[in-house]
Amino acid sequence: MGETIAHNRRAHHEFSIEDTFEAGIVLRGTEIKSVRAHKVSLADAYARIERDEAWILGLHIAPWESTDVRFNHEPKRARKLLLHRAEIDTLLGKSKAKGLTIVPLRLYINDAGKAKVELGLAKGKQTWDRRREIAERDARRDLDRQLADSRRA
Repeated sequence: MGETIAHNRRAHHEFSIEDTFEAGIVLRGTEIKSVRAHKVSLADAYARIERDEAWILGLHIAPWESTDVRFNHEPKRARKLLLHRAEIDTLLGKSKAKGLTIVPLRLYINDAGKAKVELGLAKGKQTWDRRREIAERDARRDLDRQLADSRRA
């Protein structure tokens, strides 16, 4: 699947992911250098469909250090996502009809050396959903711990 550059950990905590899509991302020369150097943050990123094109907003790619300021890129500029027309229509339809959000889940370099973004159609979780999920995870850990202790004895 390729080398994962950045994960959006908050996405799985704050949203329940219903469907995922793979999208290419249009980057400039200094941006791809920073991506390969793992200087990326997906924390505040989200995707939007505008004028029948997909865009990722809030994605922070650090400026490349060894480049002159005028040739460098803006860290949080809007970047175009490369999707098929049918995928854009699906994302637009589901986000409008069901009130879902398009959230970037991870940024990675595929085997061909291209930067890709995994997008998720997500529905926001309520506070009680998060609490229940944390309680279930803690219960699962306790059960695993007890099983491991019983095997040792």
